[in-house]
Order: sequence, then C-alpha cells, then structure tokens
Amino acid sequence: MALVNPLSSNHDSETHELAAFFNETLGFCPNSVLTMQHRPAISKAFINLNKAVMANEGKVTSALKRMIAWVSSNATGCRYCQAHAIRAAERYGAKDEQLKHIWEFKTHPAFNDAERVALEFSLAASLVPNAVNADIKSQLHAYWNDGEIVEILGVISLFGFLNRWNDSMGTTIEEDAVNSGKQYLEGHGWDEGKHNGSAY
Repeated sequence: MALVNPLSSNHDSETHELAAFFNETLGFCPNSVLTMQHRPAISKAFINLNKAVMANEGKVTSALKRMIAWVSSNATGCRYCQAHAIRAAERYGAKDEQLKHIWEFKTHPAFNDAERVALEFSLAASLVPNAVNADIKSQLHAYWNDGEIVEILGVISLFGFLNRWNDSMGTTIEEDAVNSGKQYLEGHGWDEGKHNGSAY
C-alpha cells in the first residue's frame, strides 16, 4: 500500500478535466496525480507543468522526451517512473529497437548521435552529485539549440520531481504500466519493487 492512497479521478473536477492529457500519453490517469489531489493546487499545477514540458516546440520528439525521462528515472532508481516513461515512449512511436535496447543507448545503432547526447545529458543531470560538465555542454550544443536544451532539461527536472514523489510515496503502479515494464525492462532486472501495492 502506498504511503498515501490515491483519490477517485472525480475527486476534483478541474484536475479530472486536465488529467485527460494522460489518457493520450499513458491510456490512464496515473496514481501519482490521483494522490496529488489531496492538495488539488498541486495536482493542477503538476499537470499544467507536465503539459508545458512535454509540448513539442522543436525537434525534440515526444518519443525522445519519454526516453529521456526513462534514463533519468533509471538513474534515480524509480521503478514506477521507469515503467511509465517506457510505456509513454512506446505510445509516442519510439522504435521497437530503441525500447528493447534503451539500456544500451550509448552504443546501440538504434540511437543516433543527437539522441545519444540527449540521453547522456539526462543521465549526467540526474546523478547525485550532478555530472554535467563542459564536454557534455559542448556535445549538446553540437546537436541541439538553446530552446531544445531547455526542453530536454525540462523533462529531466520534471522527472526529478516525479522520481522523488513516486519512490517516496511507494505509488502503486497501474497494470498497463506494469505490462510495459515487463515487456521492455524486465530482462534487465526491472520489477515493481515497492510499487506493487504492498510497500508500507
């Protein structure tokens, strides 16, 4: 059981309306958002931030944004967010080879150089202590403009919040996200961990 139980999707009408966004990205409203409704100002602000961060304004694709989220979540160890990110990447058209080899993004031919740099940046920015350095900065600017770098770091930062929220909360992972996690991540050691509904 999670630290705090999620509320009904109808608990707050404004959150419910905004949360329709997640029906496209995941096919369901995440338990994390349903839990945030205990303070609806947080759930509404989070959804609006999520929508802004995930909007496409440059060449950072929706699929790449979700793979960036996966790398960040993997670095921090949040299994809930790993499964959500890989599910959303799949739904937004990431290549099957990329999904199957996300663990090998640094070397696998399914990833181009621009994607590798973005994913490497995600890893470095998610580590504690932060590992972003002059070399990563130089590589980023070789492939991405300033606005696109802001988009990429927006995803990393958004998932920094989500990783802390869901890992600390022990948020129960939804069945569809579990299925995506098992399909693409289980062979590399992924499991539900504390997110199986019996964490606390």
